Amino acid sequence: MPWHRETFKKIKQIPREEHVLPGTALCAGCGGLEALRLAAKVLGDDVVYVNAAGCFTMLAAYPFTPFKGSWLYTTMGSAPAGAQGVRDALDVLIAKGRLPKEENLKVVVLGGDGSTYDMALSSTSGAIYRGLDFYYFCYDNEAYGNTGMQLSAATPYGARTATSPCSLQHPSGAIQEKKDIFEIWRAHKPPYIATVAPRYPLDLEEKFARASTFTGPKLFLALSACPTGWLYDPGETPEVAKLAVETGLWPLKEAINGEVTHTYIPKRKPVEEYLKLQGRFRHLFEPTRQDEAIRHIQARVDEYWLPVGGS
Repeated sequence: MPWHRETFKKIKQIPREEHVLPGTALCAGCGGLEALRLAAKVLGDDVVYVNAAGCFTMLAAYPFTPFKGSWLYTTMGSAPAGAQGVRDALDVLIAKGRLPKEENLKVVVLGGDGSTYDMALSSTSGAIYRGLDFYYFCYDNEAYGNTGMQLSAATPYGARTATSPCSLQHPSGAIQEKKDIFEIWRAHKPPYIATVAPRYPLDLEEKFARASTFTGPKLFLALSACPTGWLYDPGETPEVAKLAVETGLWPLKEAINGEVTHTYIPKRKPVEEYLKLQGRFRHLFEPTRQDEAIRHIQARVDEYWLPVGGS
């Protein structure tokens, strides 16, 4: 059954007001910041952001902050536990009548893929298991971006990172496949999970609007194109981010109470068009083209989309 947007059908319906203001210290062309700005247009100002150590640590440095809401900094592995404390404190204040229900706040975890896929997975699993009423926003740039682009469990096969260089032993760079964190989260049976990409803003806005109707864990994986770590010009972020979806490497989907729906099925361009734009994959094409590695990446994408019905 085709997926239909119910709230955001036209670009002009996206609120113009900004809730994450400009002037941050993040890298130019950061896809994660673009995704967060769009998400905040639905989340609004009444938010406590619980930020795991990572690239987004650079968003707020005392006494400066781009957020109209509140911001709390935690270690890389403990943001969901911090969110639990904030949520419990709000619930206690409301129960005691010290905080009116209409002044309740949303609790949003911000974590990179290093935190999400690796460091904080135990803490996140516990929060989902307890049914914590919060949003988890993962900006996935497929490496430990804040400390020099080291390999993470989100790094895709064939990418070069600081700790997975191309070598005689491993000419393709990273040899492991990207961890399927979407399915790991889905196994916990939260009410809502989604993948989003900022180059598809109506899809992103619609999903945050849908998530707001659920009580419990609401989990988002946001494609976060990274010019600094992926080695391309910041001005090419829109093209790189769009090709990630159009090649099928980044499926747009949601799971409501475990039932998965793909919200956009691309006609699918060859993955090579996406790979060629990024320096982290340059070794697959120069000085000798590695056809076997490129075919491997394409085959994995084809295998994923075969049961979905993508062309």
